[in-house]
Amino acid sequence: MAIFESIPGDSGRRRYRVQSPVTFEPIGEFDAATKDEVVAAVERARKAQREWALLSFDERAAVMWRLVDQIVERQEEIIDVVVKETGKARSEAISMEVFSPCAAIAYYAKRAKKFLAPTVRRPAGIMGLAKKVKLVYKPLGVVGLITPWNGPVVLAMSPLVQALMAGNAVVHKPSEVTPLSALLIDSLTEAAGLPDDLYQVVQGDGQTGADLIDAGVDKISFTGSAATGRKVAAACGERLIPVTLELGGKDAMIVCADADLDVAAKGAVMGSCMNTGHYCCGTERIYVVDSVYDAFLEKVVDQTKALRQSDTGECDVGAVFWDKQMDIIERHMSDAVEKGAKVLVGGGRNPDLQGLYFQPTVVVDVDHDMALMREETFGPILAIQKVRDEDEALALANDSEYGLDGNVWTKDLEKGARIAEKMETGGVCVNDMAVTYGIPEAPFGGVKSSGVGQVNGEVGLRGYTHPHPIIIGKKGQASYPYTQKSEEQMQGFIRLLFGTKIGRLFT
Repeated sequence: MAIFESIPGDSGRRRYRVQSPVTFEPIGEFDAATKDEVVAAVERARKAQREWALLSFDERAAVMWRLVDQIVERQEEIIDVVVKETGKARSEAISMEVFSPCAAIAYYAKRAKKFLAPTVRRPAGIMGLAKKVKLVYKPLGVVGLITPWNGPVVLAMSPLVQALMAGNAVVHKPSEVTPLSALLIDSLTEAAGLPDDLYQVVQGDGQTGADLIDAGVDKISFTGSAATGRKVAAACGERLIPVTLELGGKDAMIVCADADLDVAAKGAVMGSCMNTGHYCCGTERIYVVDSVYDAFLEKVVDQTKALRQSDTGECDVGAVFWDKQMDIIERHMSDAVEKGAKVLVGGGRNPDLQGLYFQPTVVVDVDHDMALMREETFGPILAIQKVRDEDEALALANDSEYGLDGNVWTKDLEKGARIAEKMETGGVCVNDMAVTYGIPEAPFGGVKSSGVGQVNGEVGLRGYTHPHPIIIGKKGQASYPYTQKSEEQMQGFIRLLFGTKIGRLFT
């Protein structure tokens, strides 16, 4: 059953129907915005941005706090829409799509003024005697925001508030799989008093995203798969548009011989199954040192068996959000089993539920010849590999084209930090998993095929600005005409300043 499908539209428009991954009932239809409509949205946004940029940080923050009020007051509405679109567990809709957006908005509303305040510095060396540098963070203009289906509210709200607090306007192209969440965000921002056209939603498909890049925006913020990210990067490169790419991952978990196995097992199950495994920094590969492998595995199996799946009432692991993702999960599992992997828990669709439910799964005897250990699976699967020691675990963890996040489990925190530093990833957690994105002080972004640039925190916020240096001084440093005498004087000055110990004190 297709969750997202094309249907006949009026006047040649591309029209789509979205269905629930839980019941397969239709939950909405929409027309893809035309290229002209996307261009018009960007033009309207540019006009609105000029006035918004004139507001003080405090005035912008006041609107953001009203947005928080809207989220708090309408959280049941947000939860209902997200659960209907994605089938995720209600508890995860609360934590990810209500709490996290509130936390992100509060963080930037309180701190953008400090992070983007103009600074004045004296240049290093001899220039400092006559010049000073004033650095002003200027908004870019109109930001094109392209977001995925796995966190339809939080992964839109977090970059949205950063772009807005930096003084930009935003045109948002959400995933075609979760269009209703974007409409709800639009409603929330309108009720919060955001100026007309400062934030606009253009519904559509991949072509709509391409049209947005081509519509004259000043930056693209993209979250999604590595394959699509490469296309976005190429298109932005052709147009010389700055771009941030937050892409997929294949996060590794390293369980050291001295790990607290009770805590590590809980981290493994949560890290692999949270949000049905649909999040970029989910744990997808688990490497366990031989000496604790059996004890760790026993705990993981018991905990995974206890997880509940239900399309009514309390639920730990929700539905797979999209039938295309189910195809990938099943292909990876089939490949692993054919190559010798052993399934200890789950391993396939839940036969007791109608919707797209894949059972929480524990699979062992895996290796790097399997797609399950090399490609992004994005499903509720604990793929566990036994290793000789921590050195082998680290080597295998780094043997990946991805490098988003990872986690290390040990009672020796200094050792954990040393291992973490050697992991070829954008970030690492020690004795926890997937909290990097939720701690805005930690810039979030991947290396290798996991992305370009960083989001969140001071670095992410400044990424929505142009750091504009203004060099201030009473007079210039040189003038015509050039003469042999002036050249000899300059060379002598170079020898004095850089060629002597005393001179280097002033550099």
